Amino acid sequence: MSENLIIFNARIVTPIGFSARKGEEMSQLQIIENGTVEVTKGIITYVGENRGEDRDGYYQHYWHYNARGHCLLPGFVDSHTHFVFGGERSEEFSWRLKGESYMSIMERGGGIASTVKATRQMNYLKLRSAAESFLKKMSTMGVTTVEGKSGYGLDRDTELLQLKVMRSLNNAEHKRVDIVSTFLGAHALPEEYAGRSDEYIDFLIREMLPLIHSGKWAECCDVFCEQGVFSIEQSRRLLQAAKEHGFLLKLHADEIVSLDGAELAAELGALSADHLLHASDAGIRAMADAGVVATLLPLTAFALKEPYARGREMIDAGCAVALATDLNPGSCFSGSIPLTIALACIYMQMSIEETITALTLNGAAALQRADRIGSIEVGKQGDFIILNSDNYHILPYYIGMNCVIMTIKGGILYPVA
Repeated sequence: MSENLIIFNARIVTPIGFSARKGEEMSQLQIIENGTVEVTKGIITYVGENRGEDRDGYYQHYWHYNARGHCLLPGFVDSHTHFVFGGERSEEFSWRLKGESYMSIMERGGGIASTVKATRQMNYLKLRSAAESFLKKMSTMGVTTVEGKSGYGLDRDTELLQLKVMRSLNNAEHKRVDIVSTFLGAHALPEEYAGRSDEYIDFLIREMLPLIHSGKWAECCDVFCEQGVFSIEQSRRLLQAAKEHGFLLKLHADEIVSLDGAELAAELGALSADHLLHASDAGIRAMADAGVVATLLPLTAFALKEPYARGREMIDAGCAVALATDLNPGSCFSGSIPLTIALACIYMQMSIEETITALTLNGAAALQRADRIGSIEVGKQGDFIILNSDNYHILPYYIGMNCVIMTIKGGILYPVA
């Protein structure tokens, strides 16, 4: 569903381009004072200075909205989430506060395995309802496109169930958020394959990839490439097979230890490598050279009390950096865009201009969507947010609190209560 809309008297703030911005380019925003944006059938048809509009209301087949000088930005793109799952793991959070590590909890049957058990017990309607609730919360914080991963089934039926939920929500007539689906069957080793990780990778390659591809259930394939989970060689084998089926590639890389996951992402030409808390200098250079988007997830580092990814060094090395929330039931039960922005600026030494690019155009590029979303330019979707200020520097300053007052999806206005 889309709408004809004219927004006027806006302070337009946007990166420019139809591909990821790298290095110094990330700090370059176009700012139009007293600007107007026209959206026709959901697509931007004019961006520039005001053209004389002066009243709200419906005139000549367009809704007119007076932004009253407030900042108008592209809709945020949350390019790494796990928002379809069953159950919760609040007790595990308390265990970590007492000193247990994420990996030690996994080793004693908690972690991802706990959510797999809960998700396998969920029916379609309950799983969809819970996921839809997350999407509504995302929309109020300015998210207009989100990536969603499977990976809490680790069997044929439940992996498909998660992807079916995402397809249903993405096809909803009045959706506020577009969904890009990723198959993450290699999220952990299921109990029924204990001690047989190579056989599980064989199962994913032999049965799941052809099934997911034939039904067009997902665009991307991801793998948790990590010590004690899936090795570099296992990850390479799975992703090469996924590439042959036409999947776009993503990796959970170098999150817990430095394992050369960033280098593998560069070798395979992945869309993105994500987490990267322990990415090596060589891995950073390889991602920059190969055009792999480095998707950083500061909320997860915050929740796990881990060192933040080296966002400043990655940008200075010429990487395209994106930011995402990593909303999931274990390591980061939060989809807070406001806190993500604050952490990126305060602890990762990213400027607010770089942070805006990372959450818009570069997030879009991490989903191969930079040609249609992520900036305010003619020909792209009419997805925007309006802030409660004429100064975009309020985004990190308003620590952990939402300063979005309007989310606009395909030209349709959704006021934030």
